[in-house]
Amino acid sequence: MRVLVIGSGAREHALLLALASDPGVAELFCAPGNAGIASVATVRSVDASSDESVVALATDVAADLVVIGPEVPLVLGVADAVRAAGIACFGPSAAAARIEGSKAFAKDVMAAAGVRTAHSEIVDTPAKLDEALDRFGPNWVVKDDGLAAGKGVVVTTDRAAARDHAAELLENGHPVLLESFLDGPEVSLFCLVDGETVVPLLPAQDHKRVGDNDAGPNTGGMGAYTPLPWLPEGSVDTIVADVVVPVAAELVRRGCGFSGLLYAGLAMGKNGPAVVEFNCRFGDPETQAVLALLDSPLGELLYATATGSLAQQPAPRWRDGAAVTVVLAAEYYPATPRTGDVITGADIDGVLHAGTAQRDDGTIVSAGGRVLSVIGTGADLSAARTEAYGRLASIKLPGSHFRTDIGLGAVEGRITV
Repeated sequence: MRVLVIGSGAREHALLLALASDPGVAELFCAPGNAGIASVATVRSVDASSDESVVALATDVAADLVVIGPEVPLVLGVADAVRAAGIACFGPSAAAARIEGSKAFAKDVMAAAGVRTAHSEIVDTPAKLDEALDRFGPNWVVKDDGLAAGKGVVVTTDRAAARDHAAELLENGHPVLLESFLDGPEVSLFCLVDGETVVPLLPAQDHKRVGDNDAGPNTGGMGAYTPLPWLPEGSVDTIVADVVVPVAAELVRRGCGFSGLLYAGLAMGKNGPAVVEFNCRFGDPETQAVLALLDSPLGELLYATATGSLAQQPAPRWRDGAAVTVVLAAEYYPATPRTGDVITGADIDGVLHAGTAQRDDGTIVSAGGRVLSVIGTGADLSAARTEAYGRLASIKLPGSHFRTDIGLGAVEGRITV
């Protein structure tokens, strides 16, 4: 099988490494890729948001399967165009991808499916903002109703900060979603979904804020770990039965059945799981940790999902132990990251590239905010952390920063449900 992966981040690097270990995958291509991906796949150029460009490339490389990593091309309908060209595609239709592309649509689906989530209200004009803010608090959750790459959310006890964020979104023409605050630790659960067939992967936990102890602004994700030693036994089955299966069934009922990876972000509160958000694709940086423990052939699972035969597949197999992802970010991220700095020491096992580029002389330089994902695995979470941070110590990037506490709360037993 010849596989084309669309995307350029550490998520795509992780997907490609897992696909490369599948004996059923004969050749790998990635577009637009990055400097690290070039070592595992043939890198081609593409406008990932253009259905014509992606279809032309998939045809040119004779792809048997196209895997679309980022959310933007999915929301724009690139997967629809690939399937219309007669090529199997892992990724939902534009209609189904609204589960991420429109938070209002996601809320409507959850209400119809009877799925617990935060109380919410859409504000589409500044004139209604103050009155709406008064109906929330003392913890305000303010979200961009559209795609925001994980950074359009502010959670704060400061009403003025909540108002400022909402006002900025409205000024830029983006409707604002206000939500009630959900208590409890968060869980990211990835599920392969083929219509009403749902197959969960390992649960993970992301660390969104930029600094240790969850200080500072939200980012696209500064690290993740799996599995979750604090998650009660049977929780994944409960989430699948009470959250993912009803939502998948509701999408089928609406004529936009989901095909691909449905990501449920949940708060595990005292009343059980409640949905924080849905995404229509593999999450970053959780994917890097989850796939590090996958023992089943990934290509086989993705192709079965894309071709409507997921129900015939055996359950995914997992290696024992734990995995940790630590993100190395560029100076000033998540504001305006500095780029073009030379990176040394990144050519070792367990280092996945995200925001990198290669100069003509072969030098690897930073080219984005989240530059590298450093992976550690071990017999338990403590050992996985030791390996990840040990690898990170050998990498040099001027001005870079990372969190030192990825998975630490779980290791120290400070997370409870």
